[in-house]
Amino acid sequence: MTVQDFMEKVAARNQNEPEFLQAVQEVVESVWDVYISNPQFLEAKILERIVEPERMILFRVPWVNDKGEVQVNRGYRVEFNSALGPYKGGLRFHPSVNLSILKFLGFEQIFKNSLTTLPMGGGKGGSDFDAKGKSDSEIMRFCQSFMLELYRHIGANTDVPAGDIGVGGREIGYLYGMYKKLENENVGVLTGKGLNWGGSLIRPEATGFGVVYFAEEMLKTIGESIEGKRVAISGFGNVAWGAVQKINDLGGKVVTLSGPDGYIYDEDGITDDKIDYMLYMRASNRDVVQDYGDEYNVPFHPDKRPWEVKCDVALPCATQNELDEVDADNLVRNGCICVSEGANMPCTPKAIEILQKNKVLYSPGKASNAGGVAVSGLEMSQNSLRLNWTREQVDERLHDIMKAIHYQCVQYGQGDDKYVDYVRGANIAGFLKVAQAMLDQGLI
Repeated sequence: MTVQDFMEKVAARNQNEPEFLQAVQEVVESVWDVYISNPQFLEAKILERIVEPERMILFRVPWVNDKGEVQVNRGYRVEFNSALGPYKGGLRFHPSVNLSILKFLGFEQIFKNSLTTLPMGGGKGGSDFDAKGKSDSEIMRFCQSFMLELYRHIGANTDVPAGDIGVGGREIGYLYGMYKKLENENVGVLTGKGLNWGGSLIRPEATGFGVVYFAEEMLKTIGESIEGKRVAISGFGNVAWGAVQKINDLGGKVVTLSGPDGYIYDEDGITDDKIDYMLYMRASNRDVVQDYGDEYNVPFHPDKRPWEVKCDVALPCATQNELDEVDADNLVRNGCICVSEGANMPCTPKAIEILQKNKVLYSPGKASNAGGVAVSGLEMSQNSLRLNWTREQVDERLHDIMKAIHYQCVQYGQGDDKYVDYVRGANIAGFLKVAQAMLDQGLI
């Protein structure tokens, strides 16, 4: 059997799911030699089992808007793999949500969680609900209706969702309030909770912090650092917000942010009150970045992406497949030396090929954006212990985890020329841990 044979079978069983097939293709190509050289893996059909979710849940979510009109959305939870621990992965509320996207995200989550070294399986969920233009009351009613079904399938030792695109602290609060009422218990069943009711310090910033910590480790392999570097960032949500903070802490300068409407370019750098303004944009539900351009009188480029500007480091922190081959060519031409993914699968396969061919340091999201789920795991630990760690303690643990993930990637991804193929390294390291756990636990 070849990679092509395997993928043809997967494609036949998962038709019209391009995002999921893209994610599977990347992993299978990376781990294939390891897989076929291990008779135990082949006999137990580990790879065939890993690409099949353990459970997929689809349900309707009826709710009433402020006009008294009944609305109906779809809700999902994909519980992909529990070999290493409870299913763990975020909830995404966005009109683009469908089964293919959630399966790709859940599949990626298996290996991301494995790399953190924490005991967490992989899962993902969400809804095609669009929060844009909705009132707080409408969002609350939707979240409560969503939880009326989801609560049956989750638990502190079963499946622990978190936030993702469209699901921040406000939504987690509404979801947890309904869960607590339904189950009559206070447990760590959701992460990203408020600090005064079980949340962890730096959880909102964690993914962005982790992306930057990982980029710093990558740069060290070529004798460089974040200090003094110009950084292009996409998005303006929690991931971008955390990344901007940490870039500033380490002496770099962020010059771009982006939204569905285009990108802004701030030559002076995004610092101080400008970072706080990102929170205002997130809370406004307008989902536009032009507001930043108007507020600070900086250039706004409508319907464009930020990868055309000159930068040393690029951090795609928005959404899947946002950086294509044209963007990759622009980054290479403009001297970019490092691309660290903050979103899930933001670079297309062609873009990755161009970056690696030109020896640009490139890390896949399952490695570099694992900081969010890592701190979610630390939040679970704090909930179990009934205590809270300080900001410094959580940040130190996060930094150590990102260093450990980088070490695993180098261990399995470094070539004879010392260039690190972080895609191969992350996939093999994550796969081996999950595969061995599945062998240990038998055919389930």
